Amino acid sequence: MRHPHTARGDRRATLGAAAGALLWAMIGTGAAPQGASAQDAAAHGHPDLNGTWDHGAGIDFLHPQQLAGGSVCVAGCEPAPPPRPVTAHAAPPPSASFPHYRPQFLAKVRWLSDHQLQSDGVLHCRSPGLPRIGPPDKIVQIPGEVVFLYDDVSGAFWRIIPTDGRPRRTDAEDSTLGDAVGHWEGDTLVVVSTGFTEDTWLTDNGAFHTRAMRVTERLRRRGDVLEWQATVEDPTVLAEPWTTTHLAQRTRKELVEPTPCVDQDISHVVDNTHHDNPR
Repeated sequence: MRHPHTARGDRRATLGAAAGALLWAMIGTGAAPQGASAQDAAAHGHPDLNGTWDHGAGIDFLHPQQLAGGSVCVAGCEPAPPPRPVTAHAAPPPSASFPHYRPQFLAKVRWLSDHQLQSDGVLHCRSPGLPRIGPPDKIVQIPGEVVFLYDDVSGAFWRIIPTDGRPRRTDAEDSTLGDAVGHWEGDTLVVVSTGFTEDTWLTDNGAFHTRAMRVTERLRRRGDVLEWQATVEDPTVLAEPWTTTHLAQRTRKELVEPTPCVDQDISHVVDNTHHDNPR
């Protein structure tokens, strides 16, 4: 089955696309927001996180292949596996790669996992949310704020994060990526986000969350490597906080206009065969 790729069509996405286009234009021309330069960030005593960071996500892992009969395969194409029977899936066990849910919510996790093709927003070209989207693919850092840019399989996303000590906004609408504020702890940028919708998962396989979720990201640079760690707190459904980590390598490769996400296949699904998300 071809993985879907298209942009969101709601009001927030339309506004986001316009603002995102402005940010990409400024980056492409070398202009920095508010008249600041990349050197200004380091001059204020903080590590310079500016740059493009490759953490193995985005769209590059997809290598579509045309198969006999006209179908297209993007992963595990040769040899093509036989159709798998529809079977119930046990809820993923608690581990470093999957959150530890309270017992009364395991049935919901299992149901969402079994119906991933219908319930996973990423497969319908919607935002993956936090922390599923992973580290930013590009960071623009100036005194007082940082901008995170993402080139995800679902499209382009962006976040503007104040770091100047201003209070959290009181008029921010709930969103898939939340409302973020940042501060520095030594050489580590700490970003705390709240104000989420319930439309995303923490990771694959039905890892849902509530609006009460709080995500704390920590970013630290070690040479040309960016260390990113995200801790999720959602005590209503999680038995304990869950932490995920990734490393990103600084690269000279620049971001380009993302591949459009066009949802063409979900309507043709005839059973609940589980989709192994390659993200």
